[in-house]
Amino acid sequence: MTDLKKTRDEPIEQLFDILDDTHAVMVGLDQAGHPMQPMAPQVDEDRRGIWFYTKRDSAMGSAIKAYPSSRARICLIGPDHDYHASISGTMSAETDTSLIDKFWSSVVGAWFEHGKQDPNLLLLRFDPSEADIWASSGSVVRFAWEIAMANLSGDEPDLGETAHVIFPLALRESRETA
Repeated sequence: MTDLKKTRDEPIEQLFDILDDTHAVMVGLDQAGHPMQPMAPQVDEDRRGIWFYTKRDSAMGSAIKAYPSSRARICLIGPDHDYHASISGTMSAETDTSLIDKFWSSVVGAWFEHGKQDPNLLLLRFDPSEADIWASSGSVVRFAWEIAMANLSGDEPDLGETAHVIFPLALRESRETA
């Protein structure tokens, strides 16, 4: 169940915690002709970015080659379906090869015939700039109560919290210092 107090008080920390527990998000570039696609986020302990493995010859890899620092968006639905976020930022090719090792797993390895040395391997970095978040308690009892009260009072049901966050400049510029 999503901690609504954390949504109010620490939305960026909560966002990264939920991303870290999520197997796949939808990722898309803002250029026309680049639809969103499922990708597995890789999040580091410093919360300085979100990485994705892809192939250089994939649609995403080719787009990043053509537009090296592309505006992009991530659509996240938390594992318990009570947390949703739309995250905007930039996507670029990651040049720090040590990060390939850092996030490597047997699941990632299944996609690359030559493992970490695969010439078609491309690590992408997503640097978030802002996010819109919707969180609910996930409680069926609370949902039923709020719907019943809204029908009696005519007021809208209060089912959770929303937040709009702008990532601190220090986080957005961490690419140069990380």
